[in-house]
Amino acid sequence: MILGFRTRFSFPFIIGALCLVAPLRQARADCQSLRIPQPPVANTTHPQAPFFIDLSGMTLDRMPPRRDPHDAHYPAARDLPDGSVPPVTASGNFVLGPTHPVAPEFATATSVPHGRVVSFTMDSEHSVLFRNGIARDDPDNCPNGAIYTAHSEPGDPSDLRLMASHPAPWTRQVDVYVPAQYRAGTRAPFLVFGDGGADGIYPGRDLFAVLDVLIASHRLPPMIAIGVGAGGQDAQGSERGLEYDTASGTYAEWVEREVLPLVQQQAGVSLTRDPDGRATMGVSSSGGAAFGMAWFHPDLYHRVLAYSPTLTNQQWPHDPAMPGGAWQYHSPWAGAPSATGKQPGAALMPDAPRRPIRFWFAAGDQDLFYPAPAMPDGMHDWVLASENMARVLGRKGYDYQFVLSRNAGHIDGATIAQTLPEALLWLWRDYTPKRD
Repeated sequence: MILGFRTRFSFPFIIGALCLVAPLRQARADCQSLRIPQPPVANTTHPQAPFFIDLSGMTLDRMPPRRDPHDAHYPAARDLPDGSVPPVTASGNFVLGPTHPVAPEFATATSVPHGRVVSFTMDSEHSVLFRNGIARDDPDNCPNGAIYTAHSEPGDPSDLRLMASHPAPWTRQVDVYVPAQYRAGTRAPFLVFGDGGADGIYPGRDLFAVLDVLIASHRLPPMIAIGVGAGGQDAQGSERGLEYDTASGTYAEWVEREVLPLVQQQAGVSLTRDPDGRATMGVSSSGGAAFGMAWFHPDLYHRVLAYSPTLTNQQWPHDPAMPGGAWQYHSPWAGAPSATGKQPGAALMPDAPRRPIRFWFAAGDQDLFYPAPAMPDGMHDWVLASENMARVLGRKGYDYQFVLSRNAGHIDGATIAQTLPEALLWLWRDYTPKRD
């Protein structure tokens, strides 16, 4: 989900008796004329009942609301001095900001050897796993408009009934960054990220520049970075949403079988098969996909980096076997908030054996909050989702850093510019290449 990053809309919606109105920014006339149905009444008063939305610790005079980093419902976090980033040697929860100076590595990016970028295009006609793409019919000039006018299943606000999606082809660009120090024929570590490509939400040029600096200074080994474009549109009913928001291993399998062979062929590189030398990365929904790639395939990936990951219930179509979508990585489906173990709706990670995965992720204190009017389901608070994930990772003994950034929104550019070098160094610390 990327609402609030590139395109913003204004619409009222009801949470209990409280009416919250998203700020109007660059709203289009056709969007303002949408007939948005009355949303379901939200549960904001009974924590033990299904689909509870907790409004505590929030400043509700704006949308998205500003969250208190030290809310009693969040795991304990360490406040960092303003302008600083977490130590590369530390793990746990950190509070950043409120100001976000650009990391010094960006100032030296022009004075080091630059890697090359090789680009190629993929299409659905030549795909196997995603051959049957989908697209959503939105009102003219109103991206995501069909979502705002959709209904949820009566009695189940986690199940969005969307009738405007249909089969459609897709094309996408893939960019491959190859550092100047790469030696042909060697199997290199790599990082693969979603929402890439020249017209992607995250084209990754800042990432490539930081890699130039960190590799030239021998703080990172020469590694390949692969930016994979999304399949089109955003959120429920879109190819992007289908690929990124589905809680399964399918996207990782598609990358492994269909993307990486083309990367090696088109860019003339060899990629390591060692999962310790492979990282996933993403922003928003592709950040949620980065979690899923490693979680469902720890045989392929041991490192995850994400900004504003969509660890919420964006999965569509609704899956009765996983009704909370990515929310169920860390928390039970809100329709069965007490579910544990093998009970229907139980969370995946709390009761699963610890896996050899390292996680770095960040959210903004003004990150997304219930962007779809028809889904007051208790599973669409991006900050709470990341906080819940951090709690689970801490309890399970995972190596992780979670950063809640003050004065920051969804996929916050200033936060990325401040933290990206540290995040990469933390993620890859102690890495030793293996022969494979």
